[in-house]
Amino acid sequence: MGLISFIKGVGEKVFGGKDAPAAAPTPEAEPLRASALLAHVKSLGLAYNSLTVKTSGDTVTLEGEVAQQQDAEKIALAVGNVEGVGVVDNRLSVATPEPEATYHTVVKGDTLSKIAQTVYGDMMKYPIIFEANKPMLKDPDLIYPGQVLRIPALK
Repeated sequence: MGLISFIKGVGEKVFGGKDAPAAAPTPEAEPLRASALLAHVKSLGLAYNSLTVKTSGDTVTLEGEVAQQQDAEKIALAVGNVEGVGVVDNRLSVATPEPEATYHTVVKGDTLSKIAQTVYGDMMKYPIIFEANKPMLKDPDLIYPGQVLRIPALK
């Protein structure tokens, strides 16, 4: 799957609580950061057969196996859309490979409808994007600049 870039200074605050700033990672903190990201994936209920999370600075490496392509992509987005993460190296193997989704980085003024209009040519297809990004998205109106979203191909 490869590398996915994220905006390091935005995203969910997983390291040190909701109000804690994303501190510069130290080598001693790497196992704790990896554990926090794994706990975040588990808290979202994302599916995997096996999963190892490793961190090095602002880079996260994912290894293990998932059943479906969307599972690998959702896990990568869940850890990438965390404040302090700049790159995710998604090395997860997929039991049933499918074509990969594309990604969209949200900019100021974006809505799921606008993104759907641009990508699919139909703003009413925004629920496809919303469903493709659950459980990270809990409301189709709550997206933020810098957030990276999965954009699945239409079937």
